[in-house]
Amino acid sequence: MMPAMDNLRAREFLDRLIHERRENYGALSRLIGRNPAYIQQYIKRGTPRKLDEADRRVLSRYFGVEEQLLGGPRESPAPSASARAPALKGGSKGMVLVPQFDLGASAGAGSLDQSERPAGRMAFEEKWLRDLGANPSGLSMIRVDGDSMAPALSHGDDILVDRMDGASRLRDGIYVLRLDDVLMVKRVALGLGRGRFSVRSDNPHYPDWEDIDPALVDVIGRVVWAGRKLG
Repeated sequence: MMPAMDNLRAREFLDRLIHERRENYGALSRLIGRNPAYIQQYIKRGTPRKLDEADRRVLSRYFGVEEQLLGGPRESPAPSASARAPALKGGSKGMVLVPQFDLGASAGAGSLDQSERPAGRMAFEEKWLRDLGANPSGLSMIRVDGDSMAPALSHGDDILVDRMDGASRLRDGIYVLRLDDVLMVKRVALGLGRGRFSVRSDNPHYPDWEDIDPALVDVIGRVVWAGRKLG
């Protein structure tokens, strides 16, 4: 059993990492598949007392630090294939499996996000993902429903969403958002001051939402790539 002092040091170390690298408690909680308050409660309240092994492994890989510093054993086991974005086995070295979710981010009227279980995985080269500016540990793939973002995105396109590039780093670009329990993909345009922004459709036949209060929108992640079937 880990001594209480070691638990405290692990929490303090993680908190220091988060602040030094300008990360976000909520985004990191979502990275490990937990509720948005999970990491903050662990650091500030000591609940849970220590990180789950799988959670600790994902965080150590994301930050590039030894698991021991986050409360792991001195001899850390090799990363498990069950991590959020695992490397492929065998000869496919340097590849990452990105989970594909069987749900759509509406580019039209909106669709409810009713499933959080991966329906499959798609392999990408890790270097290529990093060249995109994406974090391989925080990626998901979903599809576009509707045509409100045409011509940039079309109905049925597969989009790669970087969940670690969310509200804490918000800037002009295309994002997956949740507004009133509706999952949607839209273009975000930052406003002048007050932290407010606009949510816009590229297709002029669809509405925009101007000067939105950020508290009303859950920024899921930034869209970094799109693919579509031809013919």
